[in-house]
Amino acid sequence: MGQALPEIPDSYFEPLSSDYFLDNEKISAPSLSFYRDGWRRLKKNKAALVSLYILLLIVLIAVASIWYSPHDPNLQNVPHANLPPRIPGLDINGFNGMAKVAGKWVNKYELAHVPQGVHYYFGTDAFGRDLLSRILAGTRISLLIAGVAALFDLVIGVTYGLISGWKGGRTDNFMQRILEIISGVPTLVVVILMLLFFKPGAMSIIVALALTGWITMARVIRGQTLRLKGQEYILAARTLGVSSLNIAVKHIIPNLSGIIIIQTMFTIPSAIFFEAFLSFIGIGMRPPHASLGTLLNEGYKTFRFLPHLMWFPAAVLCVIMISFNLLADGLRDAFDPKMKE
Repeated sequence: MGQALPEIPDSYFEPLSSDYFLDNEKISAPSLSFYRDGWRRLKKNKAALVSLYILLLIVLIAVASIWYSPHDPNLQNVPHANLPPRIPGLDINGFNGMAKVAGKWVNKYELAHVPQGVHYYFGTDAFGRDLLSRILAGTRISLLIAGVAALFDLVIGVTYGLISGWKGGRTDNFMQRILEIISGVPTLVVVILMLLFFKPGAMSIIVALALTGWITMARVIRGQTLRLKGQEYILAARTLGVSSLNIAVKHIIPNLSGIIIIQTMFTIPSAIFFEAFLSFIGIGMRPPHASLGTLLNEGYKTFRFLPHLMWFPAAVLCVIMISFNLLADGLRDAFDPKMKE
């Protein structure tokens, strides 16, 4: 016979609190919405985050230059023509008002009798106009055209793609044939046709982008709508009698918001480059109005003798293009991680 175990007194036990099981079931990590989760992933991408801050700074400076500009961007001052950059406190040849003439460095500001307190940070062009002020004005025009193009991309492209994908059948077939006809006409041809109705400038570029720029967005949204409309929650909403408009606004568009944001971010740099290209070849913005394309067109003609007239607008255009593309790549990885695989 084994020895009996001693009895354990009741005082050795303590009753559990009623909150014990509730504490075990609590979620320690905070719940994240779709956009907060995307922002959390975006912050891990240092290149995209730096690009975002650079773009915000460029937009802020370009908008603020409407009221605070170093000089009038269209004001001509011929005695101050073709001056090199002069930045206060920077004693580096090429950025202190000195330029090489016949193999020697000379002070172009003294030769032009420029007052001591007047500085042209990026130099001046052949008409004595401040290059920095013209770059700010040109950046503002380029961003405005790109913003309007993105707006048309959202309004027309998303609406067209939703209707085409939701209706399906003959309606979808008919709408896609229209897209094929429009996409078969090059955008450059559309711009040239617009010159018959509008004067060369921002209006003709905006109309051309409004007619053709939304096609890619419409195709992407149409394909995603075809995929989503067969999901269970969409079928449940249709069974309960929810209208197509409410389903699109409350279910489909929120699920496509990541793709819409990503596609829009790729549309903006394309529109900026398209405007610069048109202005560079002479069918976009016209002088004296400045844009990055017109500044490049003016700068490359005297690049060997006055390289700053081309380097500065080219650098601004490159920074904008690279920043937008890096940010778009970061948003794509943040909102749709599967696309990275």
